[in-house]
Amino acid sequence: MIRARRARIVATLGPASRAPEMIRDLALAGADVFRVNFSHGSHADHARNIRSVREAEAVVGRPLAVLADLQGPKLRLGEFAKGSIKIKAGDALRLDLDRTAGDAKRIGVPHPEIFAALRTGAVVLLDDGKVRLRVVDHGPDFADTIVEAGDHLSDHKGLNLPGLAIPIPALTDKDRKDLAFALKTGVDWVALSFVQRASDMAELRSLVQGRAGVLAKIEKPSALEALDEILDLSQAIMVARGDLGVELAPEDVPVAQKQLIRAARARGIPVIVATQMLESMIHSPTPTRAEASDVAGAVYEGADAVMLSAETAAGDYPLEAVTMMDRIISRIEQDPRWPELIRAEHEIEDADALIAAASSAGRTASTACVVAFTSTGQTALRLSRERSVQPTLALTPNLATARRLALAWGVEPRVVPDVREAEDVPKLAIEQATATGLAGPGQRILILAGLPMGTPGAANILRLAHTPRR
Repeated sequence: MIRARRARIVATLGPASRAPEMIRDLALAGADVFRVNFSHGSHADHARNIRSVREAEAVVGRPLAVLADLQGPKLRLGEFAKGSIKIKAGDALRLDLDRTAGDAKRIGVPHPEIFAALRTGAVVLLDDGKVRLRVVDHGPDFADTIVEAGDHLSDHKGLNLPGLAIPIPALTDKDRKDLAFALKTGVDWVALSFVQRASDMAELRSLVQGRAGVLAKIEKPSALEALDEILDLSQAIMVARGDLGVELAPEDVPVAQKQLIRAARARGIPVIVATQMLESMIHSPTPTRAEASDVAGAVYEGADAVMLSAETAAGDYPLEAVTMMDRIISRIEQDPRWPELIRAEHEIEDADALIAAASSAGRTASTACVVAFTSTGQTALRLSRERSVQPTLALTPNLATARRLALAWGVEPRVVPDVREAEDVPKLAIEQATATGLAGPGQRILILAGLPMGTPGAANILRLAHTPRR
């Protein structure tokens, strides 16, 4: 089974999609990557879901990736004595470290790092920005605030401090336990939430040690300020528009999205656009026209993947959401102008000269596909960066590599026997291009490989071959 489209779909697993039959159907409908959200569920739940993805992979006959999304240091309020309170503009509300139940005058916030970061006049956003507070006085264990907007608050709502860097580690004790479990179960990607600085990704990489790809979720303005350094240590990024949209002005979010997509594409690493893409399909079998346009915009910008969150995790129509996402992407990629719109200029380094040549030659109508032999996946990712309309068939002896490449734009990964002799390369390339249906009888394919075979990053051979005529 191959994907006729180039952009990929990430589907989040949850109560609405945890049945093995549903996971299989989501894969058949178009899901390429399955996100396991460690903010919810038990390790036993996640283990069952991951096993179901592996079973679905065998059914669809193509690699599927599992993305472990770590919760990160989500900042939340404590509890109220009655579960919630009513508020109005002008009310005074104290935040403090007292863990006793709160009321209309005060509420506990069990995060001392917050008070260390606060400044007089700073804005505190609660419940995804629905409640806005202004700090009028603060100390090491309290903050007196005035309500500027909002009408009620309830237990454990999220807290954001826009424009302030919080001295808190990106990996919590919970994250470390979840990471150890995720790596033990063999996930393909690990996403780190609330990345603020490059050292956050450096810590994650030191723990992962190459056992999975590492992905930075960009959802803090401070991450935008340190973007180059974060990208240096990331193998993929996610435009996490949920919390990013809380801390940035609404009009700034589309600008940040374009900035992040351009930056990731220039680096040649996959980029996912996430949050509220088909939000109305949580409870509706069809999306709004604005949501369809939102997905289309990400595809036109050349994003590697678009993501469904609650739509597939907890919605009423998970299968319909994936099917609709697949339909939108496929339609956009039929636009005659789409190939030129996704193309982006970037500097070609000497090491990528052959990659660029393969991509350029692959754009000709006479070329059915480009076949890339790769051990680590880097050759295929560098081809993906060029956004050639012709598909890239990535052949690798490593199942882990093939699964990670399921996230990459335009790449069809397949696991093949290890090839060591140069004369075996064209034979295997033709065999796989024909078997997958990417090349028909008598069609031309381009083969990119490196000698000696199996050497990472050694793509140094580009040759033409033709499939047999019937």
